[in-house]
Amino acid sequence: MRKTLSKPEYHLWQHLRRRPSGLAFRNQHPIGPYVVDFCCLSERLAIEVDGIVHDRGSLPQRDLERDRFIKENGFRVLRISAQRVLADVEGVVAAIVARAETPLHRPADGPPPRAGEDT
Repeated sequence: MRKTLSKPEYHLWQHLRRRPSGLAFRNQHPIGPYVVDFCCLSERLAIEVDGIVHDRGSLPQRDLERDRFIKENGFRVLRISAQRVLADVEGVVAAIVARAETPLHRPADGPPPRAGEDT
């Protein structure tokens, strides 16, 4: 965990902490061995703000492994570029709320398939 948020994370947190649409978010929330930038526990949504450093070296592969672990533990992962947050934080918040309000599955269709099962 980091003590200080990056500039894009700070700007996004200033909006998410106000509970948009009544959704509660946490920042720097642990999921297993990983810590996600933001998390809405009630909707099982993990949010990652990605700066340019995420495109370098082994980080893209590590991000894939991290996302796989988080998804296997029942969360959806939403990755947002830091540049997008700085350019349009209100639009990013609206997109996060829309994703959070979209259920993982439709109850009428039954539970979602287990990992490794065909749909």
